[in-house]
Amino acid sequence: MNVYEAVRTKRAIREFSDRPIAEEALRKILNAGRWSGSSKNIQPWHFIVLRDRERLIALSRCGQFAGHLAGATVGIALVTGDWRERWPVAFDLGRAAQNMMLVAHEMGIGSVMANIYEIDRASELLGLPDDLMCYAAISFGYPADPDALKRPARAGAKRSFEDVVHWERW
Repeated sequence: MNVYEAVRTKRAIREFSDRPIAEEALRKILNAGRWSGSSKNIQPWHFIVLRDRERLIALSRCGQFAGHLAGATVGIALVTGDWRERWPVAFDLGRAAQNMMLVAHEMGIGSVMANIYEIDRASELLGLPDDLMCYAAISFGYPADPDALKRPARAGAKRSFEDVVHWERW
């Protein structure tokens, strides 16, 4: 799968099978995040790999729409300094997350982002130092429905090219 095809066909997967993710595949996913570009090369990220079901369930309760973490084969908590103090940190973490999700997609592993709203609760759960926080995590796993990775985009799910792209000026 080429990069354009991976971007075009990536779907949010929220229901996962029990099939484990091989260590080699997980390391590829993590390296894809680690190798991401970063503003001024500060590389503001740490990744906490979660496989323990109880911990995944607990983290899923830290975000209003993070319930899919409870059923993930693997969750990766994205940890950084306070992104509100320096916006490129959030941008860089998003780049790392997208790299990981695209590499997973290429291997047939589904994924979806989870926003963490209860940051203090997540920090305690993950044992984070005071200067770090987790405001997002990613669920990974082989889809419960293997066809979910190949489903076409919903009609009207994305704004049209003409609505998004402007040439030279608005």
